[in-house]
Amino acid sequence: MNSKYIKPKSLTWWTGFAALACGAVIAAGGEIEALRAPANILSNMTDVPPAAMISFGLGLIGLRGKDG
Repeated sequence: MNSKYIKPKSLTWWTGFAALACGAVIAAGGEIEALRAPANILSNMTDVPPAAMISFGLGLIGLRGKDG
């Protein structure tokens, strides 16, 4: 598979994926009972809002580029 956005050998891609995943867990933590504990842990580790983490992650992955 030769995907433009999925680059599992790229450290930048993994950093973006981690930021995206953490932001999504924090954002969903208030609504989904199973994610409440991880969301509390992650939100206590940073002062960055979940929307900023998701945007940062998407930017690093490349989904917010001029072509996407």
